[in-house]
Amino acid sequence: MSTRKLHLNLFIFDTGHHEAAWRLPEADPNTNIDIGAYQRLARVAEEAKFDSIFLADSPAIMGDPGRRPTARLDPTMILAAVAAVTTKIGLIATASTTYNDPFNLARRFSSLDHISGGRAGWNIVTTSSPDAARNFGLDAHPAHAERYATAEEFVQVALKLWDSWDDDAVVADKEQGIHALPGKVRPIAHEGKYFRVEGPLNVSRSPQGRPVLVQAGSSEDGKDFAARWAEAVFTAQTSLRDAQDFYADLKGRARGFGRDPDGVKILPGIVPIIADTEAEARELERRLNGLINPQYALGQIAKTLQIDPGRLSLDAQLPDDLPSEAEINGAKSRRTLIVELARRERLTVRELIRQLGGGRGHWTLVGAPLQVADALQHYFENGAADGFNIMPPVFPSGLDVFVDKVLPILRERGLFRTEYTGRTLREHYGLARPAVASYLDAA
Repeated sequence: MSTRKLHLNLFIFDTGHHEAAWRLPEADPNTNIDIGAYQRLARVAEEAKFDSIFLADSPAIMGDPGRRPTARLDPTMILAAVAAVTTKIGLIATASTTYNDPFNLARRFSSLDHISGGRAGWNIVTTSSPDAARNFGLDAHPAHAERYATAEEFVQVALKLWDSWDDDAVVADKEQGIHALPGKVRPIAHEGKYFRVEGPLNVSRSPQGRPVLVQAGSSEDGKDFAARWAEAVFTAQTSLRDAQDFYADLKGRARGFGRDPDGVKILPGIVPIIADTEAEARELERRLNGLINPQYALGQIAKTLQIDPGRLSLDAQLPDDLPSEAEINGAKSRRTLIVELARRERLTVRELIRQLGGGRGHWTLVGAPLQVADALQHYFENGAADGFNIMPPVFPSGLDVFVDKVLPILRERGLFRTEYTGRTLREHYGLARPAVASYLDAA
């Protein structure tokens, strides 16, 4: 029996991660704005003993609202509502350092950590969509390098704010009339290139000390940022070798920043399309892919590659003269993943659309439960992952079949917990509770 356990997060996204999931007869196309649906999925995931649920977000519309659900409720508000109906599962929300303010964001996540009893996580993103700039009165989207420089300072400010209250600051001494000891609540007096924040935070130190820091970028800047700050990393890899290379690279970078590599959990996204037999799973995949609107999907690929859609033909391969990663001022790593996948497998644009339809570039794993369990175990035991961000193609059926058919196999092999051994997200990940001002050691 294995002593090392998989970490599994549930990535909740609309009616499912497949592009066309909302078009299935059994799908509720309004799941994305139904808080009851989020609560039901979270309870299933908690009963299955997942480490966390994870919510993506963007300060701009993601995609064409005419073609698929694009409305997004604020993820911290969703998770506050989920916290009320769960007790142990972690709650990770995405929030941008490019289009937020450090004080307000630090307050929101500290509040969520208090509300949930220590289950909050912040997925730190720099926002790749140029559309967001116009929603904040900017003429242009900041350059990639500047977004990461801003993120560095943003995180430092947030850490200082979370550490502006000592653990024992609140004494609530009724007899002496002292609620908090003044010397244990301090301003941070931060003055930097991008932010000036006096502090202290107006929320006391939270149950975890601070939320778990998560990151999801895989560009060179993104990997350095993750190695410096992240405690969990969500990534998109489409082959075992790519996943192994990413895993070794990021763990090595973390070691270079003086960190324990085991304190950085690397969790590739997977889209498991599961049925009782591989043939039935392939048929489900064909059924879903048949509902994709190819012209809409072509436009989305063109947007990621930053080329005119007219340059793409459904039955031809990608053009040879695409902009390089260095020329992309958006999702650099996702652009590179798509191009390398298309080149490696010599895919036409139509074939590429089908490959991306399940998870926008994440690993789509199609097969019977035993095949899926074998594949996850192989990655886990061969230096490619500490666990996975599970991205069901369809909700709720895709989650149900994973929980009912795959998890029992992983448990039988000793690879996944049968019960929670802690109550906080840090405890689920095996991470220590940080001491006050521990950010100074990493700075």
